[in-house]
Amino acid sequence: MQNIGSLTDFEQLIEINDMVLAYFSHDRCSVCKVLLPKVKALLKSDFPKVKMAYCNIEQVPETAAQNSVFTAPTLLIFVQGKEYMRYSRNIGLDQLAQTIARPYEMLF
Repeated sequence: MQNIGSLTDFEQLIEINDMVLAYFSHDRCSVCKVLLPKVKALLKSDFPKVKMAYCNIEQVPETAAQNSVFTAPTLLIFVQGKEYMRYSRNIGLDQLAQTIARPYEMLF
């Protein structure tokens, strides 16, 4: 997982990777702390070629603002540089896995 330190870092990551899952959160979000390791485990076991990025919306607010992220947690899935899907607050891992599976199978 790559920590995002600036908007430029985020844009470069999206540009050079075929598939990226961006996890937007902050330190005071208890749901985020529980969900993050589960998302990491899902990607590691089922989708190892998906690049994961973590963005703390309090430390890098311009990245969150540029991507219209207004709540935590928010997950954005990018496929070949374009936003493919967005999940906020209530996120089911089964639904997330199904969403990632289709483009993942086509790309890899």
